[in-house]
Amino acid sequence: MALDLANTVSGREDPERRNDHLGSSADLLAFASQSGIVSAGEAAELRVWARQHEAEARRSFRKVVGLREAVYAAFSAVAQGRMAGLDSLDAINHAALEALQHRRLSPARGGYRWQWLPAAKNPLERVLWLIAQSAADLLTSEELKIVRFCEAPDCQWLFLDHSRNRSRRWCDMTTCGNRQKARRHYRRTHR
Repeated sequence: MALDLANTVSGREDPERRNDHLGSSADLLAFASQSGIVSAGEAAELRVWARQHEAEARRSFRKVVGLREAVYAAFSAVAQGRMAGLDSLDAINHAALEALQHRRLSPARGGYRWQWLPAAKNPLERVLWLIAQSAADLLTSEELKIVRFCEAPDCQWLFLDHSRNRSRRWCDMTTCGNRQKARRHYRRTHR
């Protein structure tokens, strides 16, 4: 979830090709619904709330974009074999600690589970909490070792390499992988 958020910018390193896929709280809600952060029904309710509370929606949107940049900075450092910068970690930590304030243990099937409390003042904040928790969980998990950059020169998206021998090269074989293979084939056949 956190890496998906980080990947909402295409062409990040090329100002002429840069495309930010999150331009508004409506885009954020579309992303949240597509990513499974919220259900389609919750996204519809949140859209109505955002239209009725534009100032709060813009504030939440800016917080998510700030978190996105911190997540990208932290995990791109990790993908390059470096430690994440303290500014990035502080931003993720701040958001994750805020998120923890909105979780409670509750009984569930003879045991207990974490449950998110509803955000009374600003329900859009829940999207931020879930992403922040995802980033913190990934930073503290064994999966941190398999964070990778897409090797396509025009991509730079982040992904988790779950391939058997940890040799995955592209964020998505159907897009970046096929483009790279087609380029190599063209170079071989047009010499």
